[in-house]
Amino acid sequence: MNVVVVESPAKAKTINKYLGKGYTVLASYGHVRDLPAKDGSVRPDEDFAMSWDVDSRSSKRLKDIADALKQGDKLILATDPDREGEAISWHVLEILRQKKLLKDKPIERVVFNAITKNAVLEAMRNPRQIDHSLVDAYLARRALDYLVGFTLSPVLWRKLPGSRSAGRVQSVALRLIADREMEIEAFRTDEYWTIEADMRTAAGDPFSARLNAIDGKRLEKLSIGNEAAARAIETALKDGRFSVAKTESKPVKRNPYPPFTTSTLQQEASRKLGFSSKQTMQTAQRLYEGIDIGGETVGLITYMRTDGVQMANEAIAAARNTILQNFGEPYVPGSPRVYRTKAKNAQEAHEAIRPTEMSRRLSDVSRYLQKDQAALYELIWKRTIASQMESAELERTAVDITATGTDGKSYTLRASGSVVRFDGFLKLYQEGRDDGDDDDGKRLPAMSTGDVVGMKQLKGVQHFTEPPPRYSEASLIKKMEELGIGRPSTYTAILTVLQDRGYVRMDKRRLIPEDKGRLVIAFLESFFARYVEYDFTANLEQQLDQISAGEADWKTVLHTFWKDFIGAVDEIKDLRVSEVLEALNQLLGPHIFPEREDGQPARTCPSCDDGQLSLKVGKFGAFIGCSNYPDCRYTRQLGNGEEAAKGAVPAEGIVLGEDPETGQPVTRHEGRFGPYVQLGKPEDGEKPKRSSIPKGYDPAETDLGLALQLLSLPREIGAHPETGKPITAGLGRYGPFVLHDGLYASLSSAQEVFSVGINRAVDLLAERQAKGGRRNAAAALRELGEHPDGGGAIAVMDGRYGPYVKHGKINATLPKDLTPDAVTLEQAVELIAARAAKGKKPAKKRARKAAKKTAAKA
Repeated sequence: MNVVVVESPAKAKTINKYLGKGYTVLASYGHVRDLPAKDGSVRPDEDFAMSWDVDSRSSKRLKDIADALKQGDKLILATDPDREGEAISWHVLEILRQKKLLKDKPIERVVFNAITKNAVLEAMRNPRQIDHSLVDAYLARRALDYLVGFTLSPVLWRKLPGSRSAGRVQSVALRLIADREMEIEAFRTDEYWTIEADMRTAAGDPFSARLNAIDGKRLEKLSIGNEAAARAIETALKDGRFSVAKTESKPVKRNPYPPFTTSTLQQEASRKLGFSSKQTMQTAQRLYEGIDIGGETVGLITYMRTDGVQMANEAIAAARNTILQNFGEPYVPGSPRVYRTKAKNAQEAHEAIRPTEMSRRLSDVSRYLQKDQAALYELIWKRTIASQMESAELERTAVDITATGTDGKSYTLRASGSVVRFDGFLKLYQEGRDDGDDDDGKRLPAMSTGDVVGMKQLKGVQHFTEPPPRYSEASLIKKMEELGIGRPSTYTAILTVLQDRGYVRMDKRRLIPEDKGRLVIAFLESFFARYVEYDFTANLEQQLDQISAGEADWKTVLHTFWKDFIGAVDEIKDLRVSEVLEALNQLLGPHIFPEREDGQPARTCPSCDDGQLSLKVGKFGAFIGCSNYPDCRYTRQLGNGEEAAKGAVPAEGIVLGEDPETGQPVTRHEGRFGPYVQLGKPEDGEKPKRSSIPKGYDPAETDLGLALQLLSLPREIGAHPETGKPITAGLGRYGPFVLHDGLYASLSSAQEVFSVGINRAVDLLAERQAKGGRRNAAAALRELGEHPDGGGAIAVMDGRYGPYVKHGKINATLPKDLTPDAVTLEQAVELIAARAAKGKKPAKKRARKAAKKTAAKA
């Protein structure tokens, strides 16, 4: 019995059918071990020794493999044909060696680019051994990512509470997004005009033209800068005689695009299908691993993580035959098209993404596919077939029309267009565009030099220059690929991490940096500039490729990187937080301190008119505050600089009206944690009732009615029909909820807090309970290790009000920016120390409390 190991159960199921008896195919379910998320997992002082950890789920998978191997004759590692796949095979092999299960059993490594019966059986006939160069490249990348993350995060935490590293490559992608936002903010709009003409030939055929030159001088974009200039040109040409001065036609060939790589597939699926990069890769994975088609499981596309554009000769021949059968001989070029990959590392330049069977059209398999799978398969099929089709032939025409104006100047208008003479590959496929429109397809009527043409309408059209567009996922991936940042297997992970950590958000399919993301990248640019440079990151990627190709030693690359990197970290350890904040004030100034409409300096406090605004840091992150604190308590969130410039909310708040029940004033305020409403004023040291204005509501449009609704929360919905206990609705740290007897269930929106009824509330609570909803008992999520000062272990807990760290009897809530899976032992120790210091009572108070207890017992 031969034991075959692959990554996924779907892949295992398909391959098991192909191999039949004599083989047992088992899935590892991805990576079986990883570096533990704690200090010391990579040790530079020990020649970059690494400690690996196997989680409980992977232990079960490995036990299944080990049990099968005890009865097996041979181990065959058939994971994916890239660096990650090689690493998974290596991890499995190392663990089995440590368990001493291999003995003298033969070990083979097989790779296939497509999960079809022929491809799998061919791979089985041509095994090889583990490619240790690919494994070394994986180890180097994993060590680099770990060292950057676990070295920078504590520095960020100390200097900017609530912040942590975005990751080695993710930080550079974040810089791209943040730099584009700064370009947009710094952009100054310019007005310009164009002169558009609706014209007719002598035969009455309509066409349009645009003013192109005056007195032989070509117009630039901003040449006509205002309405007065445009109207003057209109007047000068109003009664002009227009004639054709020159016509020019030239044939143009448009060649097809190469078949998909990972990045071009993600870009095109984003443009044409609206898929995120994650959705694209998940759907492609399913098409690759196999679809049940009439009782037979077949992989429909080749491997989807690749930077190669070449195809196997038999695939090219099959594509040409499909073109001949479906489109005819004119669409088949005289010789096959051969595309060359730009990848410098040939070992990872796999074949392009293509259908495994060229003749298999969507109509043949659509009934077996889900909607997303069908759309992506059709896109891949069309792109692949089009890549081998004949070029499109177009004729581009330009016509210059001249007239002398009443001002004596010579004016030239230009009409242009193109005609498709032979559609070629365009019959099947045309690539989408990120921004702008394609001018092809506008046809001009026949005209000759000297022809007199008529003017139907002449008008000036006002325009304004626009800032560069924000990145979409497609355009960001394209930019990263151009710069050499990241690799096919990393693009989706980069975008996912940035969004999961709240550093960027998607709005109308565009990536917008959040303020905490801009804060992190500003810190890195100020104090670790080299490590977020595009060229430096691209060069490091090239070194990793050299390791993959066996051209560089992975530990040498790590030693060189670490020596400079730890030196840069040591340089800023003693830097005061105030110095860090002032550096960020300067770098982020245009964003957080925009120009004020009243002409006052941007950093002048709008409340006291005497203090200077500056970044400040608190327990939950950064905010803007006044230098005159505590005399001036003006604060605002980091992200509302524009609103502050237009007119800040005064420290005493904006009066919305009076509460009809108490007669107390209801006011709107802007605090460091966001906008809120307040009932009454502080009296005798007691805080008045407050309620945050939830997301989805515009603070400026908050009126008395909404404020009173918010201040009335939590709202009692009614009694639970089974227990008789009340069900309430309210707003919490993690959003809107309903609550019954300690059990919470989330609501879909803040608006639903005011409208949810008893029936829906009971249903939501029942669903939450069925999913294992918790009441008051807290569950341990992670063990971080022993406290350095003793006293037991520190654990991350899942509490009623959110995650926290626990040491003995001390509990410390995790800040919103720090997730349970990311908190380190060092951070937990700091949080616990801060909580312990805050909870200590003066000796006299402790003595009095002890005396009271003694007296009570007596």
